[in-house]
Amino acid sequence: MEALTTSRVVPVQVPCRKLSSLFANLSCLELRRYPCRGRVSIMNHSKLLRPVTASVQPQELSALGHEGNVVPSNEILDLWESVEAVCFDVDSTVCVDEGIDELAEFCGAGKAVAEWTARAMGGSVPFEEALAARLSLFKPSLSKVEEYLEKRPPRLSPGIEELVKKLRANNIDVYLISGGFRQMINPVASILGIPRENIFANNLLFGNSGEFLGFDENEPTSRSGGKAKAVEQIRKVRLYKTMAMIGDGATDLEARKPGGADLFICYAGVQLREAVAAKADWLIFKFETLINSLD
Repeated sequence: MEALTTSRVVPVQVPCRKLSSLFANLSCLELRRYPCRGRVSIMNHSKLLRPVTASVQPQELSALGHEGNVVPSNEILDLWESVEAVCFDVDSTVCVDEGIDELAEFCGAGKAVAEWTARAMGGSVPFEEALAARLSLFKPSLSKVEEYLEKRPPRLSPGIEELVKKLRANNIDVYLISGGFRQMINPVASILGIPRENIFANNLLFGNSGEFLGFDENEPTSRSGGKAKAVEQIRKVRLYKTMAMIGDGATDLEARKPGGADLFICYAGVQLREAVAAKADWLIFKFETLINSLD
């Protein structure tokens, strides 16, 4: 796996958007309890999305030495134009935040958890080890997750709604594959019109009193190589001829393999992880790049 790398980021501002229309059709989320089930109500929000807080400077490319994959080859463009399914990472890709970091910050353990996230995404520690370590630092209860979901609606990356809409208009299936949690990803899928069966993610487990018990270790995304296995499973069941994976981390890069994704596109609009970007088939900083390529 790649060693830990440092992402170079600077603040930018993008227009805010109202959330009330996005959540109009969203009623509730399921959170798995053990041994019973609970439900979390999602309130309609009239709040504005907070400004995007991080993006990479394109002018740093020459210093980083990634000019070669910023402009894709004809072969890569042909693959992209022929894809039948696109799998997206969620944290720092579809959304501008790392969901577990945000939840941890909300619970008072943000800094320590963010350090573990950087190690996991850089590929310097096994993902399952980092996931367990992060959760053990703050052990979110069901009530805390409910409160978080009510007060911190998703912040989508600029252009992602338009890209997903364009893919679906072109009869290209869209999946969300994440090391984050279904409880936090379900609202994102609802906003983007992605069916729940197209979500592959982890699941928090709670006891009868709502106390945190852990996470479902049977989910493929709960361990290193899990995203790759999820893509392989999708391809095997749906018989897609060409698939693409779009994300920012080492676990997303792993999905490009025989029987998995044919193409890995590194999205560095939030975080540029240099070791991952260097191995990508195509490095992009804006989803507009992909939208325009589909015209």
